[in-house]
Amino acid sequence: MKIKILTMFPSLFESFLQSPVIKRCIDRGYVLLELVDIKDFASGSFRHIDDSPCGGGPGMILKVDVVMKALESVSTEKSHSILLSPKGRTLDQKKVRELANMDELVFICGHYEGIDARVEKHVDELLSIGDYILTGGEVATMVIIDAISRLQKGTIREGATEDESHENGLLEYPQYTKPIDYKGDRVPKILLSGNHGAIDRYRHKQALLITREMRPDMFARYELSEEEKRLIEET
Repeated sequence: MKIKILTMFPSLFESFLQSPVIKRCIDRGYVLLELVDIKDFASGSFRHIDDSPCGGGPGMILKVDVVMKALESVSTEKSHSILLSPKGRTLDQKKVRELANMDELVFICGHYEGIDARVEKHVDELLSIGDYILTGGEVATMVIIDAISRLQKGTIREGATEDESHENGLLEYPQYTKPIDYKGDRVPKILLSGNHGAIDRYRHKQALLITREMRPDMFARYELSEEEKRLIEET
């Protein structure tokens, strides 16, 4: 897939793109990534990319004409453009998988006080990573690209993402490794039994119980089967 990022601060992505999973994904050609500097599309010797808000108020607003020139320069018939915005749909794993299957994504990273609202009419969707405010859309874009990249076939060992938190509407079951006994805190015996059917049943029960305890909102949305109801009731 192709990913194009419109930003005023391309250097912010330098270390991110060198992180192991992202670098592997790019090096193997699973993702082709292009950084586009929005400042390159500003006119005049001073390259003004922002201006004060119409009607007054604090901060500076990114100009619609500059952002649109940048967007138009990279858009194709296959492009799906995303503006990072607090008004957007909140990212979840279902959305991540949807984006991971697209051919070409264009991310627009706002900054300062925001982007001229007229840009919203020219993008395919608004997307948010949570109910809080960042200094710009770059960090949010990195979050989304990280989530997308690890789902590209060949990036991570096949099957490794299937039982993770949020993939099936539940949090993941607890994971353990050696030492088996850490200061009296031992790995559950069932995981050492070699009985894979019993282990799977134990892990699923733990996923149900942990989700119920830690994320009751998720658990309320999850449709329990009759077998799962019996599993939870077991002591």
